[in-house]
Amino acid sequence: MKVFATNKSKLLPLVGRSVTIGDQKMALFEVSDGRIFAIDDYCPLTEAPLLEGMVAGEYVFEPMRDYKISLLDGKIQEPDQGQVAVYPVSVVGDKVYIELAD
Repeated sequence: MKVFATNKSKLLPLVGRSVTIGDQKMALFEVSDGRIFAIDDYCPLTEAPLLEGMVAGEYVFEPMRDYKISLLDGKIQEPDQGQVAVYPVSVVGDKVYIELAD
């Protein structure tokens, strides 16, 4: 199910934006080449909000312990381990949509 999340014009490159759909809190990130990624706004290792993390390339760095998390697949990079849920994103005009499981 595709759900409206926000307007693209409200996103700032490399800065997270919080989106809540139902009871799911997610973070949207626009990387430097304009692609937009959606992930759960929650680190399973520290319980910190990923929204506050620094973005570099296709990664967000968890704000408390600096864990490197892929925006592509949600994997926490070695030597650490873990997984964050990622969601497909589509953009139609200025509207950003997140694909959620039915």
